[in-house]
Amino acid sequence: MPSVTHDDAPPLADLMPWSVAPLRPGRAWPTAPDPGSLRARWDALLRAGGPDREALFEPTRSRTAHTAVGQLPGQSSGTERLARAEGPCAEPVRVLAAPFDEQWLIPDHRLLDAARPELWRVAGERQVFLVEAGDDGPPLATSLLPLLRPGRVRPLYRRPDGTEPNLAPGLPDHLAALLGERPTAMDVLAWILATVRPDRTVPLTRDADVWAAGVELGRRALWLMRRDGERPKLPGGRRPYVRAPLPARPLSLRYDREEEALHLDGGRVAPVPPQAWDHEVGGVRVLEAWFAARTAAAEPGTLAAIRPAAWPQVWTSELLELVTVLALLAELGPRRAALDITSPVTAAELRRAGVLPVPASARRPASVLDHREEGPDGQFALL
Repeated sequence: MPSVTHDDAPPLADLMPWSVAPLRPGRAWPTAPDPGSLRARWDALLRAGGPDREALFEPTRSRTAHTAVGQLPGQSSGTERLARAEGPCAEPVRVLAAPFDEQWLIPDHRLLDAARPELWRVAGERQVFLVEAGDDGPPLATSLLPLLRPGRVRPLYRRPDGTEPNLAPGLPDHLAALLGERPTAMDVLAWILATVRPDRTVPLTRDADVWAAGVELGRRALWLMRRDGERPKLPGGRRPYVRAPLPARPLSLRYDREEEALHLDGGRVAPVPPQAWDHEVGGVRVLEAWFAARTAAAEPGTLAAIRPAAWPQVWTSELLELVTVLALLAELGPRRAALDITSPVTAAELRRAGVLPVPASARRPASVLDHREEGPDGQFALL
């Protein structure tokens, strides 16, 4: 295990100082595992009028059908009060709805209690969000806007074009002087993923070889969690397949350790290694939560009850990929535990070098507005 004590290692909150509270939709129905259900829910909402529309919307203290809000940055939803809204559903966007669970969201500010516009402003192709999932579990990384609660969200970049890293000012320069090569923002993020501890401290090193090993390990984890580009695969004999067809509407999920198989009612997926089944975030099995999000009963008559009549084929593909990702991530555990972090760079050293404490401005969002944002009822926001 790393030789640096928790007291010596700098906190993650200082290394990536700008953080945002997670999105809080306030109602379940604007999120779904498939985009078609979201469009159908929107249409059902607009077909209702008056009190019926208000009831279907599921108002809260933060949002009612009469709340005036502007557009989300980068989105094109309407801005008239929802009580008199017309027109098509805003195009659903992919989000990380739960740990390792990619779903879809209607990107309409009127539907979300706390949409966190500052996160939408910095979203982009190069952006990566670090999410503190669970009380003491390792953080997750995603290219998608995260809806996970209750942890903080730390964007890697303070601007949407992948510039101005969200790192303690002076940290890359200090590490460059110690390591002999300047690390990129992605290198620092990879190191954090490989070494961050349950108390959210991050041991650093001046040993270039140890640094390279940690970055390589973290980049592997980052690739698996982001799942962009080439899709991850297990070796041939270990790849999960559908061994017995899944029913049209599976209602139960069971794992058989002896045969290493998932049973979805009469359907069967194998092989599924125990490490994939046992993977938990915040005390909840990832595979069980993923399945429940697609099969748990919704209250009749609500918008959330509008869902596919049968299990879509794409969900099967997503399940197979999720098993693969969890299995491959489990293989990184022993390597992470064996990473011996010698020649530590302590928080005290960073304070002597002027890297810490970070200035107050580093904990606030950057000014990134380069276009007009539409406010309530078609007015343009003044920022």
